Amino acid sequence: MALVLQYISDMNSYMDKYGDPRTNPWFLMSSPLPTLMICLSYVYLVKVLGPRYMENRKPFELTNVLIVYNFLQVLFSSWLFYEIGGAGWFTGRYNFQCQPVDHSKHPQTMRMVHACWWYYFSKFTEFFDTIFFVLRKKFDHVSTLHVIHHGVMPMSVWFGVKFTPGGHSTFFGLLNTFVHIIMYTYYMVSAMGPRWKRFLWWKKYLTTLQMAQFIGIMLHAFQLLFIECDYPRAFVWWIGMHAVMFFFLFKDFYNQSYSKSKVRASSPAPVTTTISEDVTYKNGSVKNGFSNGHTNGLVRARTVLPAGN
Repeated sequence: MALVLQYISDMNSYMDKYGDPRTNPWFLMSSPLPTLMICLSYVYLVKVLGPRYMENRKPFELTNVLIVYNFLQVLFSSWLFYEIGGAGWFTGRYNFQCQPVDHSKHPQTMRMVHACWWYYFSKFTEFFDTIFFVLRKKFDHVSTLHVIHHGVMPMSVWFGVKFTPGGHSTFFGLLNTFVHIIMYTYYMVSAMGPRWKRFLWWKKYLTTLQMAQFIGIMLHAFQLLFIECDYPRAFVWWIGMHAVMFFFLFKDFYNQSYSKSKVRASSPAPVTTTISEDVTYKNGSVKNGFSNGHTNGLVRARTVLPAGN
């Protein structure tokens, strides 16, 4: 026990010494342990405690809650996109090829630092994507990809806010919040009911947009491996490899969801219950990366083909 306490003390000393002094005193920023515990609690809640609680209960009807929740997420994502862009990327102050971290307390710089913390905080609000699944007993939607993405993101972003708030890596947040604006708009309209379905013809392209996001993050991050830039190389790898991982996870999901050959192979008879090529977004199923991330995901819908979907 003494060794554990000593390790925690040494870690906190390291964090205080090398962490950004502007964010060190902020909420949840002094140590990674609170964030880690929240993430682990989230995983336990949605994979163990929540399903156990709902086992003998009827699913909750949350239509209105989902509409309001997604609308608030659209507003939150829009504000974050505006702040990250207005503090740097849309002003000409930030260089897309190489942007070191500004450690000053210039008003524009501090605006970006605050935006970074709120982006970190937004990853906790996205836990409700999964919680709503559990309350509606949509346990099959709580996929491994979904839980990994949501559970990892707060911890990943914490390190950026702790050590490098601002600079090159905020491009990741800029892309991710833009994707989330579109994503949560889709979920909000989808939650409004079947009569709105005709406005959701672009659902397939949302996954494509998510994958394009990861490619953009990869290229933007990994370019620093080939040029001189005063930005921590460790964070280049950290962000770039996250993008690589989620790109291939989403690509695999896209192939499984939209592969026509697999659909034909699984449905030789036209008048049977099978998996149609129509893929329906369900709020919170897969989340896109940084992104997510985000991304809440897709779930293949089982339908009777003659009836349509």
